[in-house]
Amino acid sequence: MKILIVDDDKTTRKLLSLYLKGSGFEVVTAENGLNALEKLGSDTFQLVLTDLNMPFMDGIEFLKAMKSNPGTSNIPALMLTTETDEEERRRAIDAGADGYLSKPVTAEVVAAKIRQMVGEIFLKGGKQHGNS
Repeated sequence: MKILIVDDDKTTRKLLSLYLKGSGFEVVTAENGLNALEKLGSDTFQLVLTDLNMPFMDGIEFLKAMKSNPGTSNIPALMLTTETDEEERRRAIDAGADGYLSKPVTAEVVAAKIRQMVGEIFLKGGKQHGNS
């Protein structure tokens, strides 16, 4: 499973990459929403993990753009952010986030949430895919 990590913080990208690679996932990183949209256009991903607060294009705008594109709209997205406010969580879900976790989190929590999200997709009989 290939995951796109979108976060403006280099340390967070590196830690999440290490966590997820250690859990058996293939990982590609992007430093903001614009960079992530470019990567979505040139590669296939099974899941996107994105931060909320980023320069150039924040997580909400990125999710809206990703979910409005027929080629990427079916890719599940997990918002991972320091924001704990319920209103921000609602905004993320409304923009297309399939899950929401507040930092700090452990590697086990992130991996478990990803597996839960993927499991729910297949239980619903939905087929998610990236660019064809």
